[in-house]
Amino acid sequence: MNEKKRLIIIDSNSIIHRAFHALPTLTTKKGELVNAIYGFLLVFLRVIKEFQPDYIAACFDFPAPTFRHKKFKEYKAKRPPAPKDLYQQIPKVKEFLETFNVPIFEKEGFEADDIIATLSKLASKKQIFPKIETIIISGDLDTLQLVDSYTKVYLLRRGVKDIILYDQKGVEEKYEGLTPAQLIDLTALKGDPSDNIPGVAGIGQKTAIKLIKEFGSLENLYLTLSQSDKTLIINQRLLTKLEECKEQTFLSKMLATAKKDVPIEFNLEKCFWKEYDKKKAIKLLKDFDFQSLVKRLEELEKKTDDEKNETIKENLKLW
Repeated sequence: MNEKKRLIIIDSNSIIHRAFHALPTLTTKKGELVNAIYGFLLVFLRVIKEFQPDYIAACFDFPAPTFRHKKFKEYKAKRPPAPKDLYQQIPKVKEFLETFNVPIFEKEGFEADDIIATLSKLASKKQIFPKIETIIISGDLDTLQLVDSYTKVYLLRRGVKDIILYDQKGVEEKYEGLTPAQLIDLTALKGDPSDNIPGVAGIGQKTAIKLIKEFGSLENLYLTLSQSDKTLIINQRLLTKLEECKEQTFLSKMLATAKKDVPIEFNLEKCFWKEYDKKKAIKLLKDFDFQSLVKRLEELEKKTDDEKNETIKENLKLW
């Protein structure tokens, strides 16, 4: 009854993009490009083997403007569109997830990050789902803001093989003592060119970290500046930048914050892992010429069966 359960949440678009750009051209015998699909499944099977999850959910970006675009039309405006060859592989990734009975979550007006944050928050409520650990699989540093005592991030750093698991301590070590929640303030001050989040012009990560460590949060920083002898706290040049960009900085914080209250239906039991048609899954892998992944899945199934047999043996000893 007190055994900890584990939920895996996949940041699907992030993994697909990472796989597409990391792996060389890979085609089926029919000439269909499948490098992103292959890379995604490579990560998927590795995660299952390493974490042996009880539940799995996959989150996707919805192909439409989000509430962030409505607040700031330049949001992600400088990001070049993804290649057509990448987008064409997304439906096939979803087909594989459906074959493995992994539920897909997406919502118009929101990004995958928002869905992930919402599911993670729901899962962390002890009174609803006791003793559950959530591990987010992502290639996006933005997800580190979601790390807490119940939630970790399994982050792809380079390619699809260099992966590190971040807990609260790991995040604090990476960002010189900042907590995961403070990473939002970090982005608000330094900005994020990849998402075209402006931040404060001229403030880089080093200065932003120093300010957050000094004042705790963006709100407290500006509150202190409004009530104190500013010249004793921050030099005039930095003070001018902060005052000129105050509105922009709080806009940046809103853009950087993953929403945790997306109106989406979430039933944990429907995310239960291992109840899928194994023959159908293997056939689909073979249809895409993923022979090496067929072998990995079969090894995974054998390991699972061996573990079940060991559990039965241990239970029989108790009798």
